[in-house]
Amino acid sequence: MLLNNPEQLTSPPVRIISLVPSQTELLYALGLEQETLAITKFCIHPYDWFDKKLKIGGTKALHLEKIESLQPDLIIANKEENVKEQVEWLAEKFPVWLTDVNDVNGALGMINDLGRLTHKEKEATGIIQEIENRFDKWKVAEKEMPRMKAAYLIWKDPFMTVGGDTFIHSMLDLAGFDNVFGWQDRYPEVSMEELRNSGCRVLLLSSEPYPFAAKHMAEFSEMLEGVRVITVDGEIFSWYGSKMIQSTDYFRKLRLDLETGA
Repeated sequence: MLLNNPEQLTSPPVRIISLVPSQTELLYALGLEQETLAITKFCIHPYDWFDKKLKIGGTKALHLEKIESLQPDLIIANKEENVKEQVEWLAEKFPVWLTDVNDVNGALGMINDLGRLTHKEKEATGIIQEIENRFDKWKVAEKEMPRMKAAYLIWKDPFMTVGGDTFIHSMLDLAGFDNVFGWQDRYPEVSMEELRNSGCRVLLLSSEPYPFAAKHMAEFSEMLEGVRVITVDGEIFSWYGSKMIQSTDYFRKLRLDLETGA
C-alpha cells in the first residue's frame, strides 16, 4: 500500500529497500545500516553501502521480482525519480513511502517523515537542526554578497534546465543565484539562443544527471560571450537529505571563486 502517514507503520521497519540515492544516504545518517537491505545501482553514498548492499536495478529500471523476493516491510520511493507504474506494482504488495520534494522546506519535512517512519525521530531532529543552523548562518553571510543571474543545465542534447518548482531552484536561490528560467516549470528544454538571451551572467553545468566536464565548459564559453561558465556538484544542488549539511560550505567556496575569478 502507498502510505500517507508515518503512523500507518505500527512497528519499526527492519527490512527497508531504498529506491532513491539521496534518501539512501539519509537512511545511513539515521543509523539504519542493519535495517536497509537493498539499494539502487545509483545509490553511491555511503561508499561502503554501495560496495556491500544488494542492488535492485536503477531508479527507473527496478528489478521488481528481486525486490519481491526480499519481502521488505518498507520501500522508500520518490515521485520524480521512480517510475509510477513500478511504484504502483510494489505498493500492491508492500508498504511504500512515496516522497515528493520540490523545495528546501519539503526536504526538511521529508527528513522528519522518514525519522518518524523508521522510529529514528531523535536522529532526524538532529539532522534537521544542523541543516537549519548552517542555513541560518549562511543566509546572514549571503546577504553581503551580490546576487548573480544564473542558468543551470542538467542535460545536453537537448539542453535542459530547471524551473521554479524544483528543489534545485530552491537551492540555487539559497546559494544566491537568480534562476533566469525560474518562471518555467519542471525541467524545460532550452536552445542556445534562449541561453544567450536569458540575461544569465553565470552558466552552471551540473555534474549529474548529465556528466558535464571541463571540455563542456570550453564549448559553452565559446558560444556564450561574456558569460562565466563553470561545472558544479550536482549532488549538492539536487540531493535532498543529509547531503544538505554539506551545502553551505560548498556555496561559500563557489561564490568566493566566482567573485574572485578563481
